Amino acid sequence: MDPRVVRTRRRLQDALLALARDHPLESISVADVAERAGVNRSSFYQHYGDKEALLAAALRAQARAAGADLSDLVTTDVGPDPPAALLRWFAHVADHATLYRQALGGAAAPDAAAGMRRWMQEFVADTARRLGFTEDDAGIPVDVFAAGMAWSLLGVASSWLEHDPLPAPEVAAGWAWRMLVRRDF
Repeated sequence: MDPRVVRTRRRLQDALLALARDHPLESISVADVAERAGVNRSSFYQHYGDKEALLAAALRAQARAAGADLSDLVTTDVGPDPPAALLRWFAHVADHATLYRQALGGAAAPDAAAGMRRWMQEFVADTARRLGFTEDDAGIPVDVFAAGMAWSLLGVASSWLEHDPLPAPEVAAGWAWRMLVRRDF
């Protein structure tokens, strides 16, 4: 990818994240983001369709930078404790709780929530295929399986973020792990 594109996207992502630390997402305009990033509005729209798409990309980039993008969640060892990748992801979500509340809450950023869900479904489907998941063996299409897993994980995260005080990320990772792997309830 062209380094100028990477640089502009990074500036836009950083600008939105910085603005969202101090202001509710619905009060931030594309013009605000563009101004903070030092680009014009047309440059913004060359890279993102709207601020919700930018938010989803920014959160994903932040997770990747923090080593919390779930890329090493691939595991065949399904023990009682959540894997380190899941713990890192919930710690990342806790570190950016205000943004994730806005993104996963849906009202302020429905496209951001949809973007996270799509990314997570693609990741789960790819991982399942690499691990040998087949529709014939599982009795469920891989896209349906991936959607269920993604919705479960995001649902746990969304509900966890509504708690006050916020339980520790380890607690939320444990809840999610139980939802994903327990078959006895």
